[in-house]
Amino acid sequence: MVSSFVPGFLLSLSLIVAIGAQNAFVLRQGLRREHVFWVCLTCGLSDAVLIAAGVAGFGALAEAAPWFETLMRYGGAAFLIVYGWRNAVSAWRGGETLQADSHAPASLRKTVLTLLALTFLNPHVYLDTLVLLGSISAQYEERLSFGAGAVLASVVFFFALGYGARLLQPIFAKPLSWRVLDGIIALTMWAISASLLFN
Repeated sequence: MVSSFVPGFLLSLSLIVAIGAQNAFVLRQGLRREHVFWVCLTCGLSDAVLIAAGVAGFGALAEAAPWFETLMRYGGAAFLIVYGWRNAVSAWRGGETLQADSHAPASLRKTVLTLLALTFLNPHVYLDTLVLLGSISAQYEERLSFGAGAVLASVVFFFALGYGARLLQPIFAKPLSWRVLDGIIALTMWAISASLLFN
């Protein structure tokens, strides 16, 4: 069981550590201390559903429905371009601060819907979970143990990122730091959308 659990944990962790749409959003929410628990929980549950589907053998979806990959690619690219643009505008306007009155907090509903869009409109998440984790899990006799390790890695990472972000708050007390973060997030979103459109 351990021989399947540990590889699942380490592989999943290696896939989600790289900065992406989800991670950037979680970091931002953690810095602003807005709906952090629900953001981390939503990420963890979303990954759990996708990993479970991959381990269960739904990685063949792209083969059964060729239009699915195309739809997700262009839909995801369009969403990431718009989301990146919003962050670029924020960076251009001068960022924000961590003062309570410096911005109007988004509602929990809007926050979760944005996060779900960032998660499920990104085709990379399907490649990582349904295809990659799903196909590798087939190599292990204890596939459920492998999947459990992968899910735990995702949950641990997102909660560590969300709640660990507050350690960076002294840095983000200045608007310039927010401008830099917003700029990096915008460039990251555009880079991901470009890879979807041109790869």
